Amino acid sequence: MKIFLVEPAIFLSAFAMSLTMPLATQYVYRRIWEETSNYSIALDSNISECEKNKSSPLFLLQEEVQKKASLFSLQMDLSGLIPGVMSTFILLSHSDQQGRKLPLILSSVSSLATSVWLCLLAYFALPFQLLIASSFIGALGGNFTTFWGACFAYIVDQCKEGKQTTVRIAIVDFIIGLVSGLTGLSSGYILKELGFVWSFLIAAVVLAGNLIYILFFLGTPAKETPSQNDSVSCGEAFKNLFYRTFMLFKNAPGRQKFLLSMLLFTMMTYFFVVVGTGPIFILYELDAPLCWNEVFIGYGSALGSVSFLSSFLGIWLFSYCMEDIHIAFVGLVITMGGMAMTAFARTTLMMFLVRLLFIFAVVPLSVLRSMLSKAVRPTEQGELHRLKEGDEGTVCPNTGLRLIHV
Repeated sequence: MKIFLVEPAIFLSAFAMSLTMPLATQYVYRRIWEETSNYSIALDSNISECEKNKSSPLFLLQEEVQKKASLFSLQMDLSGLIPGVMSTFILLSHSDQQGRKLPLILSSVSSLATSVWLCLLAYFALPFQLLIASSFIGALGGNFTTFWGACFAYIVDQCKEGKQTTVRIAIVDFIIGLVSGLTGLSSGYILKELGFVWSFLIAAVVLAGNLIYILFFLGTPAKETPSQNDSVSCGEAFKNLFYRTFMLFKNAPGRQKFLLSMLLFTMMTYFFVVVGTGPIFILYELDAPLCWNEVFIGYGSALGSVSFLSSFLGIWLFSYCMEDIHIAFVGLVITMGGMAMTAFARTTLMMFLVRLLFIFAVVPLSVLRSMLSKAVRPTEQGELHRLKEGDEGTVCPNTGLRLIHV
């Protein structure tokens, strides 16, 4: 019996991603600290020996570790740049003809392989620089942006009305936020009690369950269109991909071309700022003057995830009295205020209060995503999400902001 709901897969993937990403950042930070200072840190202590006195040698060591951690994260992002973009480009384009399950399966396999590799790396204390190679290899089968793009295209295939699309996508964002918040809240305690190896293993088990669900239980709502020529060459296949992208804009009226271009540009820019600040927030919280441990980092991640819940409620309420573009504008303005206040957060209380200013941070992403889906034909949804997720998959947010942090 097939189930035509992609939400369980989103639930499991969001849990694994929310658990893995902050732990991976802290693991790299810990390994770099131990390598730089030549002594290890006990698991029940702070993630680093934080020093607030700028004249102390320990403070200078902190600054060096911060720079090395940011630079290493930049190298990881760049290593997965080209394969991530190409895999997203190809898989989401072909999903219009071959169904949405193929990119879901391949990206889930890549995520599972990466999580297993993190377990092995932590268990055997292998050189953490091998994460760069795993980032490159894992991106060949797709990454989280590929997965999300396929999920949203899957949802759009099932929606017949524009308002239904907006609400359904908002519900998905709510699920992501709820899972991310609960996972972030518990991630610090999981790390403190179980350590890195078991924490990464939990994520791997969840991803394995997610892959089983997609393979054996998830149905395909859209009818798969068989290829007219199964023996096309690789060059012809790439040519067809670029041709469909060209036709996506060519077939649109003049005003719609401008609308598509502006929506894509706005989403890419907003994604650059909002999503790219995630790892930078963690590195900032680890360093002086905050000096947070893994538990406080978990609290911060959970509080940041409240924006998914508040954004869902905001979209649900605003949709009765406002147009989509006005809802997106409200979210943009409030998030701008939160970003500005973050620069002045110097205490734990202030940092927690700043997180509350991001209550509608997800609103523009949900609304703009829905507006993009309404602007093209149903047969072009995979092509559209390939373009959108391809822009996001270039990891320009993490790359640019980490370069600034270095």
